[in-house]
Amino acid sequence: MEAAVRLAGMAGVLFGWTPEIFWNATPAELAALVRALAGDAVPPPGAGEIARLKELFPDG
Repeated sequence: MEAAVRLAGMAGVLFGWTPEIFWNATPAELAALVRALAGDAVPPPGAGEIARLKELFPDG
């Protein structure tokens, strides 16, 4: 638990996260931010991927 509290504090300092945001975030979300800081971010999706996602998850 001490490590999680320390990590929550670091997320607050580095990412501006409140405790609520930290405790509701998934490990994947936190890892994505850490990768971005390390310069190892995943590139944004291209037009084809966005179109596919729109088909899978249509709005309204």
